[in-house]
Amino acid sequence: MKRILLKLSGEALAGEKKTGFDEDTVRMVALQVAKLTESGIQVGVVIGGGNFWRGRTSENIDRTKADQIGMLATVMNCIYVSEIFRSEGMKTAILTPFECGSFTKLFSKDRANKYFEKGMVVFFAGGTGHPYFSTDTGVVLRAVEVDADVILLAKAVDGVYDSDPKLNPNAVRFDEITIDEVIARNLQVVDMTASILARDNKMPMWVFSLNEPNSIVDSVMGQFHGTKVTVG
Repeated sequence: MKRILLKLSGEALAGEKKTGFDEDTVRMVALQVAKLTESGIQVGVVIGGGNFWRGRTSENIDRTKADQIGMLATVMNCIYVSEIFRSEGMKTAILTPFECGSFTKLFSKDRANKYFEKGMVVFFAGGTGHPYFSTDTGVVLRAVEVDADVILLAKAVDGVYDSDPKLNPNAVRFDEITIDEVIARNLQVVDMTASILARDNKMPMWVFSLNEPNSIVDSVMGQFHGTKVTVG
């Protein structure tokens, strides 16, 4: 692979605390990404905001404003994680679809490609920049725009199951499944908008557990343990 886009959930980065950051977890991710960049793989990163805020679950304020808070949560996450990456010797850049003063740079495909070519890890913060679209949609959109080879979805669960493994102890994990089947069965690998965008643009997604040791590096280097969502 030449270029990957790594999606990290905010909750996973919070560790057992569930909110905020767990530095040990973030540093573990940084060390793995450093190994990938040292091998010449270009890495983009999208981070959810669920360790601070989930706009769609707020019932007491306007949905647009709730989603805007969520976008800012992803910016905070990217600034923090970017700094941990820098402390491990990597060069980073944070791009957003809206102006954030001097905190970030405005996203463009040309700018992202320039940073990739310089060996930088590129963080795509702020989602799509619009309400009613999740970071799931944001990660697929950016992966398509920058011609990533695959999206790596590092989650708390170790793949895609036929039902919720937290509720059904007999849930069966898929080693491989097509995006068409994911959509037909509404398996919620990513939300439906993101699933359709991935299908229409033939963007594969690999789902695996962030909690397994060295899982990011193993996934890229041919020792994948999870579910491959194929696009035909």
